[in-house]
Amino acid sequence: MEPATETRLADVPAQEMYDLVAALYPICRSITGEGVRETLRTIGEHIDLDVHEVPSGTQVFDWRVPREWNIEDAYVANLRGERVIDFRANNLHVLNYSIPVRRRVSRDELLEHLFSLPDRPNWTPYRTSYYEENWGFCLPHEQLLELRDDSYDVCIDSSLVDGNLTYAECHLPGASDDEILVYAHVCHPSLANDNLSGVAVAAFLAQEIATWPRRYSYRFLFAPGTIGSTTWLATNEQSATRIKHGLVLAGVGDPGPSTYKRSRVGDAEIDRAVIHVLRHSGGRHEVREFSPLGYDERQFCSPGFNLPVGCLMRTPYGEYPEYHTSADDLKLVRPESLADSFAKCVAVLRLIERNLTYVNLNPKCEPQLGRRGLYAGIGGTSDGRELERAFLWILNLSDGGHSLLDIAERSELPFDLVHKAASELVDASLLHEIER
Repeated sequence: MEPATETRLADVPAQEMYDLVAALYPICRSITGEGVRETLRTIGEHIDLDVHEVPSGTQVFDWRVPREWNIEDAYVANLRGERVIDFRANNLHVLNYSIPVRRRVSRDELLEHLFSLPDRPNWTPYRTSYYEENWGFCLPHEQLLELRDDSYDVCIDSSLVDGNLTYAECHLPGASDDEILVYAHVCHPSLANDNLSGVAVAAFLAQEIATWPRRYSYRFLFAPGTIGSTTWLATNEQSATRIKHGLVLAGVGDPGPSTYKRSRVGDAEIDRAVIHVLRHSGGRHEVREFSPLGYDERQFCSPGFNLPVGCLMRTPYGEYPEYHTSADDLKLVRPESLADSFAKCVAVLRLIERNLTYVNLNPKCEPQLGRRGLYAGIGGTSDGRELERAFLWILNLSDGGHSLLDIAERSELPFDLVHKAASELVDASLLHEIER
């Protein structure tokens, strides 16, 4: 059973992924509400999604699903009726989850509800108040300094009522019920790299994998950060036991090098697969140890689940200046970075699909490869010598206790070469696949 070939993967949908980021960028999202639903409808134009609604107040471990938040308009206006802060110009201008407000306030009171970045005076910060009722506005600091009137009219036309938390999943069944999870959060408003890049790569990854014959089943999960993954785990505990490998995708569109954060397990197959792909990618990369800080991998890796789920990023969250500001826009995300992240994800999943274990059918001394035609294509080329090395490593370590990834790591050969050599040895009746 083989996934798509390298030739097909040459046609990476770089522009299509960027176009999806651009289509989603204007939507005002939060952890609940119509913005999430609109986002999922747009993703659903590319892949088949099952959308789930979980009512407000539902107990999900130590949390409760919050009330649903929606917003129509918001502004701060001077007494001449001029909007000096306008949600319609940029949805980051409103403190996410602000309660409804419509009244005149003094300048001093207004300043208590304003958020800016003095060190980045022309950027608007992204701020939230999910679990404590409040209201506020975010704006560039240079704009805040211009607010000199004695009073202003404040309007936040929002609603915070019992409703639902919405998430969606694309399930692709395979030969086994064992699953590979790919997760992207869908709760941020107009932030292009920190969440939309992961959403786009995950969506097109699902589209790609839908064309493969699959050894594993796949679950692509699109949910709000923290409360979404917690809700899914609380309502799908039995399904969670089937997750054998997992990746959280976030911040995969900026120009920085790839960064991988290990799962809590640390040396799970997904950790080893990603690290192997990065090492053989030829580009700069970084591997970080697990920590309980970050994205939704920390929920899947909580001790009650301890699932083998790592996080693939480019520049880690909080380490690029544009993070959680209006500068995380469509200029920060690069089609070529999306394409590189996509290709690495595909390489990782192809590796896991093909990471088989064999037993050598002729284990007493080296078999004679020449009379089986296995030296015919070797000659004196460097590629031939590498293939010969792979033959010998595979034959030596195929004792039923070493997978192809084990062999690739120990021999320091690329997995694709090891897999190719193993296929030729199978065709020569020297290897037999066994179940792990």
